Amino acid sequence: MKVAIISDIHGNLYALERVLEDIEREAPDRIVCLGDVIAFGPQPDEVLKRVRDLGCPVVMGNCDVFFVEWPLPAEDSLNYDRVKWAVERLSPSDLEFMASFQPTVAVPLQDGASLLCFHGSPRSNTEMILATTPEDELAEMLSGFDARVMVGGHTHLQLIRRMPETVVANAGSIGMPFNPGDHSTFVPWAEWALFEFSDGGLSVGLRRTALDVAEMTARATNSGMPGIEQWLAARRR
Repeated sequence: MKVAIISDIHGNLYALERVLEDIEREAPDRIVCLGDVIAFGPQPDEVLKRVRDLGCPVVMGNCDVFFVEWPLPAEDSLNYDRVKWAVERLSPSDLEFMASFQPTVAVPLQDGASLLCFHGSPRSNTEMILATTPEDELAEMLSGFDARVMVGGHTHLQLIRRMPETVVANAGSIGMPFNPGDHSTFVPWAEWALFEFSDGGLSVGLRRTALDVAEMTARATNSGMPGIEQWLAARRR
């Protein structure tokens, strides 16, 4: 059984399309999206439609909540302006679809085992699981949740950690993969994950899909998104 995991697309249609091309070649049995689908990116409505057309389960990311709870209290910030701009491009059925996103998604595997999918941690879409998270803190985040493998997003940094009862992974980000040590710039690829389960064995693949940065930025240039120059500059570097 193959399960492809996509996460943190953040309204980047070009990156999503390239990843889906790679996923199609792998022919997975299931796709799961870990949330943060459209916020802060130049193609929010197009990305939401593409994810909706996949027909896959979607986890509620912390940035997806902004749209479900819209209108937010007004504030003077670029991110607020970007969310407002995106909301204006969505239909009532789009917002209804986002409200259907789930806190977690469990994918049944062999012999009663499961793959548990979430955004930040199983208990909260705002918690961060990092390579540096102390083991006792991570154990507390996972407490009460039972799965052979657990996978999240949110941090925009790919990860595999072995815990006593489970393997914890992070699929990374499709639309805004961080440059470790400098989160103001992004690496020139999109990140996702592929899990393969066969005869009791497990393979965890942290994948990278190369991107044509010139094409990606050209397609976003005339989107009209507030702060588009900052979005472009973070990728050109």
